[in-house]
Amino acid sequence: MFLENAKQAGWLEVICGSMFSGKTEELIRRLKRANFARQRVQIFKPSIDNRYSDNDVVSHEGHSIQSIAVDSSQNILLYATDVDVVGIDEVQFFDDGIVDVCNILANKGIRVIVAGLDMDYLAKPFGPMPALMARAEYVTKVHAICVRCGQPAQHSHRLPSVKGAGADQQVLIGETDKYEPLCRHCFNKALKEEGKM
Repeated sequence: MFLENAKQAGWLEVICGSMFSGKTEELIRRLKRANFARQRVQIFKPSIDNRYSDNDVVSHEGHSIQSIAVDSSQNILLYATDVDVVGIDEVQFFDDGIVDVCNILANKGIRVIVAGLDMDYLAKPFGPMPALMARAEYVTKVHAICVRCGQPAQHSHRLPSVKGAGADQQVLIGETDKYEPLCRHCFNKALKEEGKM
């Protein structure tokens, strides 16, 4: 028998894909719908991602939603009180503790929605994303359009023109000045041409 006042169980939703695939746009859409439904929503982003705003989560299309920038996944637990829905953008940039944070929140009955890159620029799994996807109740993979052939793109190819300090690091914040979305075929071809495959 269910208790009348029992809080609904929470869950984890992961939105993943390459750069320019609409991950943040989909995250914002879901969070705005929750706001419209009068649910208490709190949004977070890593403080290192200040491309468009220090505080707001902003999509490439220019849509935005107010958020809190945090340095550590544990800080999310400090702010995520008295909420129904937690949104986290660019989740791949957080430390591995983000997996436990998402589980703690979901176990408290909170709907947790995260968005992030599933693969880095070399097509390797990115940070905590595999563990988050494995634990999620719902996973949505979105695709960009390959800028070379027009097919669905799942890779974030770092442009060969990117040189200097940090050019070979996994985390390098950038936009179209540093990355292009490519399909599997065009991505493999580009890596061969660059001698990385």
